[in-house]
Amino acid sequence: MRIPGDYSKVLGIYNKNKKVVKTDKTQNVKGKKDVVSLSNQAKDYQIAQKAVRQTPNIRQEKVQELEQKFASGTYDVSGKDVADKLVTKFMDEKA
Repeated sequence: MRIPGDYSKVLGIYNKNKKVVKTDKTQNVKGKKDVVSLSNQAKDYQIAQKAVRQTPNIRQEKVQELEQKFASGTYDVSGKDVADKLVTKFMDEKA
């Protein structure tokens, strides 16, 4: 599609309206320093998060106990206990 007209006039109008104004240099302008403040709730969260990071994920004494039972052949889990755990976990995920 071709739009008829003199585009140079349109550009001339836009270029006339473009005025660049230079500003004077400012002297003795001091910027403000950034300040960070944490709420008490955020501080409590940081303390709790640090405590969780320092706690080991694996309880070694429990692992060693189970390893000994398994090695000696005394490790026995009833089918009912396994089923109860599966149902409980399934119900918790649904909620």
